[in-house]
Amino acid sequence: MHKTVIHSIDTLQLPLERDVFLRTLIRELSGTLQDVVGIEEASGFISVVGERMGRQMNQDYKSALEVSKLSREQVADVLVDLKRRIQGDFYVIEQNNEKIVFGNRVCPFAEKVLGRPAMCMMTSNVFGTIAANNLGYAKVELQETIAEGASGCRVIVYLNTTEEAEYAKGREYFGGIEAV
Repeated sequence: MHKTVIHSIDTLQLPLERDVFLRTLIRELSGTLQDVVGIEEASGFISVVGERMGRQMNQDYKSALEVSKLSREQVADVLVDLKRRIQGDFYVIEQNNEKIVFGNRVCPFAEKVLGRPAMCMMTSNVFGTIAANNLGYAKVELQETIAEGASGCRVIVYLNTTEEAEYAKGREYFGGIEAV
């Protein structure tokens, strides 16, 4: 004789909660875009969202800090802080008047980012928008990403149109407006 086990729905052990649901939703949306229109076009669509989010976050930080414009040091601190708040682990490797180099050990999208490099456009556009809105210019190079299989990320935000920045593969931002 077999015993029937009856479970209450609210006691089921399922890996489903808001954070996992939203990260999965973004992963599937970006994957669908990548499959339907290609990675370049998918990156473009995600860039638009990232730019809008970057403008809002920039305004939120400037209001909280009670400043009309962030300094280079504040931009670096803000970018690290915003990633920390969404469970990333970004840190500054180097910064000077020409660039800010970031490392990252944990993607805010966690495992959902694997194989979805278009999702990295969120970082590029948020970083580029905030830097350009405050410092006039930014070019963001995603040198290494977890999405593409690296153990961490290396992101360079160029702040001037130097020779190094000119040869870097990345997206340019002017006063918050992307100019690919």
